[in-house]
Amino acid sequence: MATLLARGARRLSLRHIRRLTAVPPSAAPPRVRAVYDQVETEFGMLAPPVALHAAAPEVLDAVWLMLRETLLAGRPGDRAEKEAVAAAVSAANSCPYCTEVHGAALAGLRPGADARLIAGGRVEEVRDPRLRSLARWARDGRPPPPDVGPSGRAAAIGVAVTFHYLNRMVNIFLEDSPLAGAPAVPRAVGRRAAPRLFGRLARTRVVPGRPATTPHLPGDLTWAAPIASIGDAMVRACAAIEAAGAAVLPGAVRDLVEARLDDPRECGPGLGLRPWADAALRDLPEEQRAVGRLALLAAYASSRVADADIAAVRAAGLGDGALVRLTAWASMAAARRAGRVLSAGGTG
Repeated sequence: MATLLARGARRLSLRHIRRLTAVPPSAAPPRVRAVYDQVETEFGMLAPPVALHAAAPEVLDAVWLMLRETLLAGRPGDRAEKEAVAAAVSAANSCPYCTEVHGAALAGLRPGADARLIAGGRVEEVRDPRLRSLARWARDGRPPPPDVGPSGRAAAIGVAVTFHYLNRMVNIFLEDSPLAGAPAVPRAVGRRAAPRLFGRLARTRVVPGRPATTPHLPGDLTWAAPIASIGDAMVRACAAIEAAGAAVLPGAVRDLVEARLDDPRECGPGLGLRPWADAALRDLPEEQRAVGRLALLAAYASSRVADADIAAVRAAGLGDGALVRLTAWASMAAARRAGRVLSAGGTG
């Protein structure tokens, strides 16, 4: 049953969603409502980064499973380190919404300057050596933390991959701040209160799931092997999102994005977004270029997706569900690449 806080936060949470029609609990189909209820019970409120996926229920299931098993589940004492990873990745991906939320959660768990420094991208100034090492690794991939064993590495990479995914979706479909639209004074009060609220929610114990079988991990997910619940969640989430993307994205677009992600020379658009995108898309048929552009931007420059990019895809006939599936596929492809980089850093 939802708490008073969760019930009160529903309307405000759904207002954060843009470019998609939010699905309120009262209008949600049973599959979506079941996820909403579990999010409110275990996260403490309906988290907009999860709720934005409601138009694609199979993707919603996958994202909640991934977030639950990597960030929420496990020993509450490990949560501060996970929040440090989440905040560092979010800052590196220029995702102000996630940086604000997870920086506040870290501040609530570990009061002091370190949370502000991590959220501000000033990792080298963090005083706690373990948090500094984890945050640097999450941001850069190397060097690996010196004292993190296989299970700790699996947990940290799991959180990082989850937030490489979520940051991209949040940049595209949420406002820049959980306090967006609030007047200046209430916004300032909300920011002062956020560490206490999110810190309290982060102390909730969530029991890891119990996989029915030992998951078969593809090569790029073998880092998850030490924690069966994370391995199972990642395999299931990745398979669901892969299938969702295949249902809406032409094979040529998926091949293009994957080839770019596999190319060590590819570093994204830099300042020249339009020439970079035009050059990347020139071999695609004209009718596939709008979806190809959005997929590339989701993978490489999610914060630079414009309303015109969304409108072009809608003009090609894609509705909310297809938009979520398209961007989810590209975001997960980029997140899995980030996991490969972190895994190499964690073993080298």
